[in-house]
Amino acid sequence: MDYVLNKIDKHLENHRSLDQHLNDLKRKLKDLDSLKEDAESRMSTELRPTKKLKTEVQMWLENVERIDGEARKLDGRIGESRALARGFHSDDVLKMVREVEELIQQGKFHEGLVVDDPRRIGQVLSTTTLSGEDARTCVEEIWQCLMDDEVRKIGVWGMGGVGKTSILKVINNQLLKETGKFDIVIWVTVSKQTSIGKLQKDIASKIGVTLSGDEDEITRAGMLFETLSRKSRFVVILDDLWEKISSEVIGIPELCTGSKLVLTTRSFDVCRQMDCRVIKVNPLEERHAWNLFLEKVGVDILNIPGLEPVAKSIAKCCAGLPLAIVTVAACMRGIDDLFEWRNALNELSVHKKCVGLEDEVFHQLQFSYDRLKDPKIQRCFLSCALYPEDFSIREKVLIQLWIAEGLVEEMDSRQAEYGRHVKMHDLVREMALHITSAKPRFFVKAGTGLTKPPDMQEWSKDLEKVSLMGNWELEIPYPSGMLPPKCPMLTTLLLSDCGIMSIPDGFFDHMHGLKILDLSKNPIMSLPNSISNLKGLTRLSLALCLNLKKVPSLSNLQVLKELDLEGTNIKSVPHGMKNMLSLKYLNLGYSRNPIVIPNGILSRLSCLQELIVGETLIRGEEVHGLNKLEFLEGRFYDVRDLNMYVQALHDREEPREYKIRVGKRGRVVMFNSRKYIELCGCNIYSNQIMLPCDVKELYIKKCYLACSEEHLFSRFIQVSVSSFSSLKFLQVSDCRNMKKLFSPNCVPLHLQQLRVRNCDELEEIIASELEPVERGMFTVEFCLPKLRQLELIDLPELKSICGVGRVMVCNSLEEIRVEDCLKLKRMPLSLPQLVNVQQSGPLSLSIYLKQGVVGISGMGSSHHRVSFGTVLEVELVVCNPDM
Repeated sequence: MDYVLNKIDKHLENHRSLDQHLNDLKRKLKDLDSLKEDAESRMSTELRPTKKLKTEVQMWLENVERIDGEARKLDGRIGESRALARGFHSDDVLKMVREVEELIQQGKFHEGLVVDDPRRIGQVLSTTTLSGEDARTCVEEIWQCLMDDEVRKIGVWGMGGVGKTSILKVINNQLLKETGKFDIVIWVTVSKQTSIGKLQKDIASKIGVTLSGDEDEITRAGMLFETLSRKSRFVVILDDLWEKISSEVIGIPELCTGSKLVLTTRSFDVCRQMDCRVIKVNPLEERHAWNLFLEKVGVDILNIPGLEPVAKSIAKCCAGLPLAIVTVAACMRGIDDLFEWRNALNELSVHKKCVGLEDEVFHQLQFSYDRLKDPKIQRCFLSCALYPEDFSIREKVLIQLWIAEGLVEEMDSRQAEYGRHVKMHDLVREMALHITSAKPRFFVKAGTGLTKPPDMQEWSKDLEKVSLMGNWELEIPYPSGMLPPKCPMLTTLLLSDCGIMSIPDGFFDHMHGLKILDLSKNPIMSLPNSISNLKGLTRLSLALCLNLKKVPSLSNLQVLKELDLEGTNIKSVPHGMKNMLSLKYLNLGYSRNPIVIPNGILSRLSCLQELIVGETLIRGEEVHGLNKLEFLEGRFYDVRDLNMYVQALHDREEPREYKIRVGKRGRVVMFNSRKYIELCGCNIYSNQIMLPCDVKELYIKKCYLACSEEHLFSRFIQVSVSSFSSLKFLQVSDCRNMKKLFSPNCVPLHLQQLRVRNCDELEEIIASELEPVERGMFTVEFCLPKLRQLELIDLPELKSICGVGRVMVCNSLEEIRVEDCLKLKRMPLSLPQLVNVQQSGPLSLSIYLKQGVVGISGMGSSHHRVSFGTVLEVELVVCNPDM
């Protein structure tokens, strides 16, 4: 009898605790769903053609789908159970809670979601059109060798500037299209200064081998050998090899499985010593050289009397070298003065040779440099040589360097589009370094693998620019105890990514002319006090110095225009920042600690054009008076601060770019645009929120609406159709007390993506506030002609997108995703792209309706009733607007 009573007591206890366990399960499932959403966002960023999902990630996603379905089935069984029988499910719920908790822990994936796909390793490269029949013949000959299993090593040689790299780029891209012969194509630019260690690191980065930096060459070779041995057939392309190297020393396996080694070099002996099948690239024949010159200089020159023979002589001086032809032609383009052409021919003919460079091409490069008559333009060109050989330089970085040096006049705006990269040809860079060995005097050892600092005598008094960037094993600039360098003429010092741990205190004592100092990407913890006296400094970059905790006073740096502290470990802004009244660029973003900015600092910096503070909280009154601000990225304390900032925009031109967060720190989402606002954890009252009229991307998370009877737009957020026309991306999630999203007169017409998730009380997307019309007659239309994606997820009270007698017209819709919207039974959509489908070709619309999981795509008829799992039916109405 006691046993029976104990069983009954236990059952009653299970019955009483079941609802609590169910609520706990629901909360954890929401957390798991959020984690899955984040993983999917990361996947869209990390997945590339050469990457694939980790197996553990794929299995985790499948388990999340499985547990989601099992949870719904369990909820259905509990709902169908009689009252007294519900308690029997308590153990099942607890078991599922534990499994969900385990999935949450497994779903962090701190090491990333993807790995290299061994079937698709390689990178498509930009190419130029090859000139001349010989170049095309070389491509065919190289290709035949690649297809011949008996040929293992191919050496492509020829003088500098003849087009070897251009030919191999074409081969590289062609190999990536041919999936049957090779799976992996590894391109590495070697350059004259490359060490075995750097070559190993470059190859490792291409095949996904992670190096800690502490390995010796033998260990690195073993790691590369092991990885490449597991791969199928591969091709390694080494561009611009200067001397013989051993495949064994590097870590490339013996080429006996059909894999290939291809190299370009200026030396026939390198090809011979490495036992290559040799293919020579010859200069262009005279007629092809003339055609290329004419193409680049413009055929209009042929209309100028007497000019053609002079132009042909100039083209002939280029010795058939494409680099020289293109360079000289660019200098002469647009010149129609016959005398100036004759003068140019004379200069090319009498130009002195320079020992140590490729004579045939150096003359023409020197000629092109000399014709840059403006000394400032010449110095702009020479500054490109400060970067490592074959380094891809962002245009924006170059422009900022020139401005900081005073070589280019500052413009009122900093927000010009500089998205491209430039790269100096190695011969052009060699010429620039030859020029700067005299005057202006540069000292450049960028990316050369330095392990010891330059000798004291190399820090000469006439130095104007020094670049040691990219020498990650260079621990300190000079040994402690050595006298500080005396370089009074030095204006630019680039020491980024040098592994610098510390700098002696007096290092900058004799560098009073310094304008640019770049110490970024170094593990340095503090800076010497001598930085405080660099009164002429205009640009100071300490970005990604992750260990940097202390910055000395910068109060004397009153002409400083750019200060970059992104990703540092400092906790407060440097002392003296209030004196930097010339500051135009300030970056405090992505710091390891939110940086404290005392009140009154930012408001003094009236010249600021770009302000990046990341997760550091700022007040509206601190930035609303910054009239020149063009880019703002930061987090406001609350909605009041946002409104204060937006109100200030009414009297001036709005920023061209902003990424603004308000309230609590939420999960970071992808930026689809340059005008982004996120509201997280805010209490929203009627008519409280103001938005910039040009906002393109809006995310509203975990916000609470003060009145449940109102809709979010426009009763709470002050917008109208005219001021809401720029919005393209909208996501609303986890918002409490919201029953309606849009009012009928405030639907964003240019919306491309609408996502609504986890809003427990939402009943309608577009509120039914107009007079009802006769059922079946679609007389009221809400047009969203650009909407491509519609997601409605976990909205238990959602009954309709818009009311009876209304229809949402979507001309561009590509995807509809509906999950866990149990009361949604009708989706009135007008989809003109589905009408007359036989004439319009294949459909792009996909519809996902998930209770079990049902996926439907390619629908062509005008009316559909779709099974929605086993729970309910959804009627999808696809209607012709002309019906």
